[in-house]
Parts: sequence; C-alpha cells; structure tokens
Amino acid sequence: MPVDPHTAALLAVLDESGAPPMYEGSPEAGRALYLQLTHGARTPEQIVPVASTEDRTVPGAEGELRARVYRPEGEGPFPTVVFLHGGGWVIGDLDTHDNMARNICRGSRAVVVAVDYRLAPEHPFPAAADDAVAAARWVARHLDELGGDDRLAVAGDSAGGNLAAVVAQQLTADGTPLAGQFLIYPAVDAEGEYPSRVQNAKGYFLERDTMDWFYGHYAGAWEDAKDARLSPLHGADLSGLPPAVIVTAEYDPLRDEGEAYGEALEAAGVHADVRRYDGLIHGFFDMGTVSPAAQAAIDESCARFGALIRK
Repeated sequence: MPVDPHTAALLAVLDESGAPPMYEGSPEAGRALYLQLTHGARTPEQIVPVASTEDRTVPGAEGELRARVYRPEGEGPFPTVVFLHGGGWVIGDLDTHDNMARNICRGSRAVVVAVDYRLAPEHPFPAAADDAVAAARWVARHLDELGGDDRLAVAGDSAGGNLAAVVAQQLTADGTPLAGQFLIYPAVDAEGEYPSRVQNAKGYFLERDTMDWFYGHYAGAWEDAKDARLSPLHGADLSGLPPAVIVTAEYDPLRDEGEAYGEALEAAGVHADVRRYDGLIHGFFDMGTVSPAAQAAIDESCARFGALIRK
C-alpha cells in the first residue's frame, strides 16, 4: 500500500529541511539532530502519561549506567521490561526514547526499565551488548526493588531490538527465565542480503548509507559478522528462547531480517507473533504524535506484548 499520508508529509518536511544526511556528519552531530527530532520536538501534551518515572543508575559491564524506571497506572502486580533504545548503537538516549518507553509501560501495563548503554564509536562492539546483558541480569535480581513481580521481559527498537534479542539469548543460556521479548523493527543480521534493504534503501527515514555508517562505527573492526552478539539471527541454538512479538514496517530496510528472525524462532519451536504494518516506515514507534496509523500500530503491538507476557 502507499506510504501512510501523515508519514509521507513528515518525510517531505525532513527532505525539504535541507539538512545534510546523518552519515555525512559526526556521531556528535547525529546525536544532537536525533535529540532535536524526538525529545526536542515534543510538546508537553504529547508526552504519554504514566503513573511515575524515576531516574537512577544500574550496573553495566564496566560501570554504572543511567536508567529510567517507568511505572504504570493501576494496581499490580506488574511484569518488568528491560527496554533498550535504538539509534544504531551510535545515537539515542533515555530522552530520545522517553515516549517510546512510556507507550510500552502504558500499553503493556508493565514496569519499564530503560537503560542508557554505552555508545559507539567511543565504545565499539561488544560494549553495548555487554552493557545490555549486565543491566538485564541486575534487573532480574532486583525485580521487587523496582516494583515488579517475578515476570521479566526485554524490549527494544532497531539497534535496541538487536540488543534485546542478544539479551534474550544470553539470559536464556544462563538459565534466567524470561516471559517474552518485544522486538520492534530489529536489526538482527549485520551482513545479510534482503530485498527490503534494496527496495527501501533511500527515502524512508532510515537509509542504507546510514545503516552502513552505524555498523561501521559500532562493529567495523569486528571480523565475524555472524557473531550472535552482533547478528542474533545466527545464534547457534534458538530453541528455548522466550516467545516474541516482532514488529516490522513495510517501508523499512530492516523489514525482511526482522521477519526472518521470526521464522527462525518458529523453526526452533519458539512462538513468534510477527506483524508487518503496511504503509509505515522505520521509526514509526515514535511517530504516533503525527500519524494516527502509527499510533494505532503502537497501541496494538504494545497490547499484544502485554498479553504475551501475562500468559
């Protein structure tokens, strides 16, 4: 189907801005631009309401990490979700993804612990993956303190979806039970060749050149593109992983690999609820304020994830 008209209007505004593409600039410039497009563009009435938020720190692989705990309205007990933000492992932080974490908290009725892992190129692969795993292991040991019950799940978008999949694999291998994983247009295969990477290479917010820029900063010096900490699709054994809700978008370079991961999970005996949202683009999970279609997809997928982790 055609691109959602509200999303098309947003793409036109971005195109007409005359700003140079992110991949032509520095990581610092990319971070500033991303913050401006997300947190900086929100008005107070666009902030998704939750019962409370709390800024704190949690242990990472090599030191303390910033984190933000979101608690839902209503009476618990609630599951707890470790949320890992997207941004190609190079850009993004707690503020760029504040509304996304709020949507998951509210729509899935869960305590959400968003973790601000170390970014590349200052901290290249596997720093982000190591931080994500360390933080999730800590959360698993402190569920009561954080306000949840004994159900733990992971979630993330794009590069954060990659990290959430990595966390699910490593915690499962450790014997830590997980109730589910919420993978929002995840990057799961570093050097895979997929039609969507060609069909949607340019003009739909996330571009192939930007993807190459992200991967180059994060793992350009890493020789094994099939290392499961970088490409979880190539995990040696996907059986026993927690059930997944996987969200993809029609006009997204990452569409096909996210769906391929769902197929691989199913082949390994793991339930994967995969849903492609036609007419939408990469990043739609933070576009609900400008696109009713995006908000409907956000609401539906968060509700599906909330139902999954309560089974």
